[in-house]
Amino acid sequence: QIQVVESGGGLVQPGGSLRLSCVFSGGTFSRHVMRWYRQASGKERELVAASTDGGGSTIYVDSMKGRFTISRDHVNHVVHLQMNSLTPEDTAMYYCEAYDLWSRSTYWGKGTLVTVSS
Repeated sequence: QIQVVESGGGLVQPGGSLRLSCVFSGGTFSRHVMRWYRQASGKERELVAASTDGGGSTIYVDSMKGRFTISRDHVNHVVHLQMNSLTPEDTAMYYCEAYDLWSRSTYWGKGTLVTVSS
């Protein structure tokens, strides 16, 4: 059974950094596009970043480009989201999704909370 588990969230001051991790297990990692989403209180969930097995990676939100980086550890089946220069607007629950390119199934983690505040 495929599982994705996020970690690394917490409280950080404005301008600080966090690295989120998403551990994938129970399936073929290479078949899955790994995506990070976030959802702030009262707002819709938005796609933050995606990573494919072929090495492609994309940051989708202009305000995050240059600050956020997604990386994929093929050996340990982990996807990281490095977040720098954090602002209070980055406060949200961050979710990891594994999308199976063959079956088109999706698997979600329970999320990890990021709070940016002084």
